[in-house]
Amino acid sequence: MKCPYCGESESKVVDSREIEDAIRRRRECSRCAQRFTTYERTEGVSLAVVKKDGRREPYDQAKLARGIRTACFKRPIPAQRIDDLVREIEGQLYALGKAEVSSQFIGEQVMARLRDLDDVAFVRFASVYRQFRDVDGLVEHIEALKEWKRRALESKMQLQFNFDEDQPHWN
Repeated sequence: MKCPYCGESESKVVDSREIEDAIRRRRECSRCAQRFTTYERTEGVSLAVVKKDGRREPYDQAKLARGIRTACFKRPIPAQRIDDLVREIEGQLYALGKAEVSSQFIGEQVMARLRDLDDVAFVRFASVYRQFRDVDGLVEHIEALKEWKRRALESKMQLQFNFDEDQPHWN
């Protein structure tokens, strides 16, 4: 790092602090003793989305958020929850460590989260994502959602056995 006052490339870090998306470092030049501030940020990893027809386009967080917000329109879902959902999905995409991810994978991640969040938002998103040809396809999808919800509720309602040390155990 070159000193902005004298151009010397040797400096020592006096103070280091994490801020929102960077690390702020106060430095002191070894030649002129002037202090200056630098910021270190990680460079964003580029991610491409592979569409169904094979086209590739850059990943766009705003497009993902727009699709989810459209599905959640006029539903009792806080805006913060939608933002969190977008960040969760985006984090999962980058955690894959791949340069490309299929639009199908992204759609499945959105549907899995919307299914847990809100039935109507899930069906709205699914109707666009799955491109139902007729009402029967939509009804079939809704029936599958109802069955999934029923099984999830059943498994939640099953008794949980907790054994204490004082209780006799069966062998």
